[in-house]
Amino acid sequence: MGNCAWCESNEVRTDEQSVYWELPDGTKAIEIRKTPTIVCRACGMVYQDESVVKEIEDQLYLINTKNLEDIITFKDLMEKPRLLKKNYFDFTS
Repeated sequence: MGNCAWCESNEVRTDEQSVYWELPDGTKAIEIRKTPTIVCRACGMVYQDESVVKEIEDQLYLINTKNLEDIITFKDLMEKPRLLKKNYFDFTS
């Protein structure tokens, strides 16, 4: 485990917590439970690693969100069948 992205302390631990995410089409927000989370004991910041954020955002672009549950676990979200093979809206890579 690395250092805290906010205070650079090495007093970080991993956890699984709920996050709230707006769907790409803006129709609603969902709760994603048991999401991999970083918790800093030094500054108290609770956040998701950039790779987890990208996984969630990509998955929400690639699945049919019309009938997506209001509450879902991270694992169940990642296991939803994809309509596309990759996020064609991601121009970062």
